[in-house]
Amino acid sequence: MLELLSSGLVSIWLEMAGVKIKPTDALDVVTWQSSPGLVIANDPNPAGVNTVKEYLQGLITTKLIAQNLGESQGVWLQSGPMLMANHQGTTPLPAASLTKIATSLAAFTTLGPDYQFETTVATNGSVVNGVVQGDLIINGDGDPMFVWEEAIALGNTLNKMGIKQVKGNLVITGNFAMNFQRHPQLAGQMVKQALNSKIWTRPPIYIHSIMPKGTAKPQVAINGTIKYSAQPIAKQTLLIRHRSIPLKQIIKEMNVYSNNEIAQMLADDIGGHLVVQDKAAKLARVPHSEIQLINGSGLGPENRISPRAVCAMLMALQQEAAAHQLNLADLFPMSGFDHRGTMHFRHLPLATVMKTGTLRDVSALAGVFPTRDRGLVWFAIINRGPQIGAFRQQQDKLIQRLVQLLQIAPNTPTALTPHSPNSLPDLGNTKRSEIVYGG
Repeated sequence: MLELLSSGLVSIWLEMAGVKIKPTDALDVVTWQSSPGLVIANDPNPAGVNTVKEYLQGLITTKLIAQNLGESQGVWLQSGPMLMANHQGTTPLPAASLTKIATSLAAFTTLGPDYQFETTVATNGSVVNGVVQGDLIINGDGDPMFVWEEAIALGNTLNKMGIKQVKGNLVITGNFAMNFQRHPQLAGQMVKQALNSKIWTRPPIYIHSIMPKGTAKPQVAINGTIKYSAQPIAKQTLLIRHRSIPLKQIIKEMNVYSNNEIAQMLADDIGGHLVVQDKAAKLARVPHSEIQLINGSGLGPENRISPRAVCAMLMALQQEAAAHQLNLADLFPMSGFDHRGTMHFRHLPLATVMKTGTLRDVSALAGVFPTRDRGLVWFAIINRGPQIGAFRQQQDKLIQRLVQLLQIAPNTPTALTPHSPNSLPDLGNTKRSEIVYGG
């Protein structure tokens, strides 16, 4: 319960939960406030422990796992500083896309929730009567969410400037990706197409149809080809400064769809997977051995995280978000609010904020759900085995059973209430494209 910010309130909460704190434990209680994953007491109510035992036995009974494979399954349940259940909770296991929790935490704390990546549009020539007499240069800055909507908005901004033709080439430089494609030639081809509605194919036609009514269709014809420059182009005249959607929206999209490309780009933007690994362990205050990464996305069984570390990272991110008047529901999908991406076909209790993880033989689920009797309950479940669909069903049933035992929260707590009335990102908004060319 992250709203309990003083040691006195924590002590009162523990006493209400039936846990007696000795005077000598007072220092540990204070420490918990700045140490998200610290456990200072076991839950006197055996509901959590017994339910997890039944869950694991059920996996064996239904032959989802063999009798001797229990050690490859990990579960951690925690409410505030109170441990509710633990099975291989401190053992680093292949965590699949739960890795994106580490990437989210590291990126959020490094860049800040309102950070915007900047993509600039420039030319090495002049602009005469709406025609660029030279190349159109796209300078990338690592924006992981430069997609069709953003490029269409950029084209409309060029049209607003009176630009309808480029005599030269489209030159890509810097750290640029389009529709999660980082290969300069392929990314450039999509930009070239997006800028000119006369050569649109099905993808941009569809995307435009779901953009706000009245969105113009850009017409910027580029006569030349796609070029890539590994070095910054020295002499260029800046035309447009385009800012991405805020980082908090990028993180939310990454987690809603568990997008590997966004995750890897974000990790690269802040220094790579080793930086993510180090920052996440420090912020979650868990041993570095419990977070072992080879990338920022979770692709590959070599990405190993303990269930305890997963919960600790989620708690740490909740604390960091609260400092910016945000919470986990602003960064991850929430049952009953988000109806897309990884939320499809899941049956989780209302107001459960969650992150999934899937590999060929890994199915993972982590997050937090509100209850009447234990407040916010943080959980991480990591299953090993080939029956991914069956594992997902059992994970959902486990969370449903826990909520049934701990009683449904009377309403969604403020700590898990999204701050945006709409879960969709603000893509394609021309207000984020600033015209800097004076003519």
